[in-house]
Amino acid sequence: MEKLSEKELHALVSLLDDTDREVKSHVIDRLISIGHPVIPFLEKKWEESFNPSIQKEIEDLVHRLQFLQLKERLVDWKNSPDQDLLTGLWIINTYQYPDLEFEKLNADMHQIYFEVWTAFKNDLLPYEQVRIINGVLFNSLRFSANTKNFHSPGNSMLSNVLETKKGNPISLCSIYLLVAKKLGLPIYGVNLPNLFVLTYKSSDASFYINAFNKGLIFSRKDIVNYLEHLNIESREVFFEPCSNIDIVTRVLRNLIVAFEKLGEIEKSEEIKELLEIIEG
Repeated sequence: MEKLSEKELHALVSLLDDTDREVKSHVIDRLISIGHPVIPFLEKKWEESFNPSIQKEIEDLVHRLQFLQLKERLVDWKNSPDQDLLTGLWIINTYQYPDLEFEKLNADMHQIYFEVWTAFKNDLLPYEQVRIINGVLFNSLRFSANTKNFHSPGNSMLSNVLETKKGNPISLCSIYLLVAKKLGLPIYGVNLPNLFVLTYKSSDASFYINAFNKGLIFSRKDIVNYLEHLNIESREVFFEPCSNIDIVTRVLRNLIVAFEKLGEIEKSEEIKELLEIIEG
């Protein structure tokens, strides 16, 4: 990483509106080589500038630097031994909210866990445990399906879902899953076509939970019927727990569709780059 004095940085940024494309390209490359630490300086220059073209150059540059950092974080996450779900969702979340701190998301999730935990008793049967989680998440805290704006990118941003209390199947399942994991329950994600659900799977109980429908409990037979209705051949992967990397992959796929539907093709292309990191 290159280190420059404030004076040198000022001189570089002042060249961003240079009419010589080669000069401008060199300046951008130099600033990118400095990396993420240069962002606060660039943001300050944006505030001080009254030149719209320089402001636009700075905005594009800051986005490129933030996106590079996001990709680095995603590579590290993919290579981490546990592939922690909350960390993965936070990294995706920073695409729309670059300044979001992991600690903030973690604290908000802990508050939800605490609400469930205070209503919880360990000696309950599996169905009763799920009913308590359902009661807190969907009645007390009023989380619900975002049916009006189903394809909104905000549905894939955990911070947005925590704030609005509305999400899509995978974001609502992720919240449920993170709480259940902290409670030590054998609840996992299940990758169904067009729908993401959960399964409670232990040696003495096995059933499914639809967080998009207020935690509705259903059976393996219901999944068979669902697949028949869609004319999709039944495969074991539709009944078994999936990994955190599967969940992050699905969130990214949802985001690609969301941005395409909004006509934000540049954003959908960037999300495809993130998907390539996960699937590569």
